[in-house]
Amino acid sequence: MIRRIARFVSDLRNRARSEGPHYQWIALSNTTLGVLMASINGSIVVISLPAIFRGIGLDPLQPANIDYLLWMLMGYLVCTAVLVVTFGRLGDLFGRARMYNLGFAVFTIASVALALTPGRGVSAALYLIGMRVVQGVGGAFLMANSAAILTDAFPSDKRGLALGINSVAGIAGSFLGLLLGGFLAVIGWRLVFWVSVPIGVFGTAWAYLVLRDVRELQPHPIDWWGNLTFAAGLILILLGITYGIQPYGAAVMSWESPAVLGYLFGGAALLGIFIAVERRVRAPMFDLSLFRIRAFAAGNAASLLSSIGRGGLQFMLIVWLQGIWLPLHGYSFESTPLWAGIFMLPLTVGFLVAGPLSGYLSDRYGARPFATGGMLLGALSFILLMLLPANFPYWIFGSMIFLNGIGSGLFAAPNTTGIMNAVPSRERGQASGMRATTMNAGMVLSIGIFFSLIIVGLASSLPQAITAGLSAEHVPAPVVHRVASVPVVSSLFAAFLGYNPMETLIPARTLASLPAQDRRTLVGTAFFPRLIAKPFMDGLSIAFTFAAFLFLLAAIASWLRGKRYVHEEASVA
Repeated sequence: MIRRIARFVSDLRNRARSEGPHYQWIALSNTTLGVLMASINGSIVVISLPAIFRGIGLDPLQPANIDYLLWMLMGYLVCTAVLVVTFGRLGDLFGRARMYNLGFAVFTIASVALALTPGRGVSAALYLIGMRVVQGVGGAFLMANSAAILTDAFPSDKRGLALGINSVAGIAGSFLGLLLGGFLAVIGWRLVFWVSVPIGVFGTAWAYLVLRDVRELQPHPIDWWGNLTFAAGLILILLGITYGIQPYGAAVMSWESPAVLGYLFGGAALLGIFIAVERRVRAPMFDLSLFRIRAFAAGNAASLLSSIGRGGLQFMLIVWLQGIWLPLHGYSFESTPLWAGIFMLPLTVGFLVAGPLSGYLSDRYGARPFATGGMLLGALSFILLMLLPANFPYWIFGSMIFLNGIGSGLFAAPNTTGIMNAVPSRERGQASGMRATTMNAGMVLSIGIFFSLIIVGLASSLPQAITAGLSAEHVPAPVVHRVASVPVVSSLFAAFLGYNPMETLIPARTLASLPAQDRRTLVGTAFFPRLIAKPFMDGLSIAFTFAAFLFLLAAIASWLRGKRYVHEEASVA
């Protein structure tokens, strides 16, 4: 038996390391598995946060615990956004397959460490945040090098299909993570992390056995100053965005606080220094001259804009479903994370239908018509979603998010192919890293931007709605005033996490003193959704208008990329 296994492994390795289609499809299957796993883990915690915090015995809605909530949500995304360009460049220097394999191993070890989280309370929360950052390091290695490995493996007339499958796996994984997290969290919160372990062990071994670098390495000295200034600058900006949505004194958000302004301006200054450094060093971390290639620059601009809009859609749909629609239809607040993932499936199906097909067609016709058309279709879906009432007929809602998924699927694969085709083969690692940076930074930016837009909409009318609603149910005036004065972001996070805010915000003693009918109304599934529906829809209209505007800008950037362009073919010509 051992000899048979050894012979099978040897035969597989020989096939993989030979030239031709065997290696192409092995590389595609392995990198798609890695990217899918990394992207699922970017969102699986989002939907599982209530179960995780209950498991470690910490109330995430307490003001002192908001930071833990934010960093449990943001740590992984910030880490991947900061590191992918650096790790893509390391792939150029030391081998893309080698860096990718390292990422699989780091990711798997961090998943085991997360599943074995010790202790409870604050110490457990800090441990989880730290291990999520380590997991983000592994995810950054995977995301930074997967597209470059595929671009090396496939000829230019087949890259669209390969990168299409890979890109759609990455984007669809962010939505599949919501469904998977909701299901596993019901059974046990540690399963949210254990689920990655068998995939990671298999993927690490498989990648080590079969993946290889298909070009000769050309080592250069590492650009330490470029790496440090880029990482520090981006971290500061993302910190500013993360803390900007928290209250500051009497203000509903912190965009005017000295700390947030210091983060933002300090980060911008460091990124300015990074640009100056990159113009002077012999072997820069990122070759800024790549942005002179129109297809590369336009593709990354479109990627950033679409990622911000798509991330905003994901978070707003979660709040809409978990905080309003599902409770109004009788679902308990505790069950809404799972059902939100299920009811968002049409969005994922749209991705899966359109992505590989548009990637295949872009090999022949170029990225421009599909990427541009996809963004226009996505913008239309945002406009249609704005026309829906808070308590919508599901078939209409499902059709609209399916349309959005089709639009984003049409965009993702051709845009990735256009970016990767546009650069020289020796620069594909850093190009892949920059593409991943625009996507991951866009997701983090979307949290700050769209939560801010929703908070602005809620702040103008939610306190008055809470005051009127609680007073009608005979809640004592001092309690009404205290609940209405709670920062709007707390109510928003409660809806986002699937909590019943009335049970959290109204003291248990006060609830017990109320007449039975009033108490049942306050803690029922309909009271809070009806209370928040009108203010939320006001904010949602602002958010979806902005998302439609971003998609239209992405469509313009996609059109400006020009006709089909492959760097090697252009060089030969």
